[in-house]
Amino acid sequence: MKIIVVTGTGTGVGKTVTTAALAACAMQAGQRVAVVKPIQTGELPGAPGDLAEIQRLTGLSDLHEFVRYAEPLAPATAARRLGEPGPAIEDLADSIAELSDRDVVLIEGAGGALVRFNNQDQGICELAARLGQILPELAAPEKHRRCTPDVVLVVNAGLGALHDAAVTAAALDVRGFGPQHLVIGDWPAEPGLAERCNLLDLPSYGGAAVGGVLPSGAGRLAEQEFRALAVRSLTPTLGGTLDAPEFIRAHAVPRPDERET
Repeated sequence: MKIIVVTGTGTGVGKTVTTAALAACAMQAGQRVAVVKPIQTGELPGAPGDLAEIQRLTGLSDLHEFVRYAEPLAPATAARRLGEPGPAIEDLADSIAELSDRDVVLIEGAGGALVRFNNQDQGICELAARLGQILPELAAPEKHRRCTPDVVLVVNAGLGALHDAAVTAAALDVRGFGPQHLVIGDWPAEPGLAERCNLLDLPSYGGAAVGGVLPSGAGRLAEQEFRALAVRSLTPTLGGTLDAPEFIRAHAVPRPDERET
């Protein structure tokens, strides 16, 4: 099983649409895909959440949510307001481990990468670390291998994006989960100067190559349109066909030393 953790530089950067795009590409390749939202906040019990959006966009039904808080807050904060400690990372990891017969398991975090899930100051990195410990033991306990999930960091491209990407990537790196891919989750139809300049600089700030660019409004598409768009919007390393260097050449403002003379 391949685990891909989808996290972001903050709330509203496009994590859910990116998760749906990754799922769509894996489905297109014939892989058995499950999507996990360990904690959903901001939705009442029974109301559609992020997983319902992923199902609408992709048609995938192998969807798993373990904990829900109605208030639109960080999970640990929402739990504290109910007098609860928040979910134990071990329990979340054990539930995800039950999906080990899938080819790909996508895990969408809550809010930004450093948001806490419980009163032990644990979040998506601690969950990834726990999964790295227990999954190899389930498959081959005699080998004592570690399994490090891939991390996709979803970023925006506008003003402030470089700082947010740098801070988040550095924090993830310290915890042993520096991102392998950056995905721009909401590329505007008419990018301004900041977006076009940041397109060149985001990889050096975020410590990873651009692995995808999802256009603004992608989440409003119908299933078949979205699935086709997903393949065009992610690079081959993430299951799509996007030529990221060519996209950057076509849309970025070149640096002075890169302009044609």
